[in-house]
Amino acid sequence: MSNPSHDSRAFRDALGLFATGITVVTTRLASGEPLGLTVNSFNSVSLDPPLVLWSLMLGSPSEEAFRACSHYAIHVLADGQQALSNRFAGSREQRFAGLDTTAGLGDVPLLEGCLARFECRNDIQYAGGDHLIFVGRVERFERGAGNPLLYFGGAYRHVDAQD
Repeated sequence: MSNPSHDSRAFRDALGLFATGITVVTTRLASGEPLGLTVNSFNSVSLDPPLVLWSLMLGSPSEEAFRACSHYAIHVLADGQQALSNRFAGSREQRFAGLDTTAGLGDVPLLEGCLARFECRNDIQYAGGDHLIFVGRVERFERGAGNPLLYFGGAYRHVDAQD
């Protein structure tokens, strides 16, 4: 058995054995600039009230903006949206370049073609080790059809939801 405090790489590799969906979380800065990033730490919390959570590494360049925003949207990516995942994991300046969006609650930019989308009020924030955990109250959601984009073992994976 390994001790996670002594072998953080092995701990991270073990966590990578849990398959996750991929999301893009978006908001809008007070200046009007859109902000978004790729996140795989998304989870449901409660059905009543409808709550979801995601987390962001403390010290992230996006931390203060997400702490201060009133709303954000969580987009669950569909199979075939790997390029969108990579775009929002890359250079902050290029994330929305040439991308068509619509305005959601709180003027948050909404991405099209996702498997599901949750528009959330920024309800609660908790410190969790080296991350900040955001709990959002879902005010609107949309559900599409298709297969999810997954991440497992350090790579994108595909699954047929019809199996």
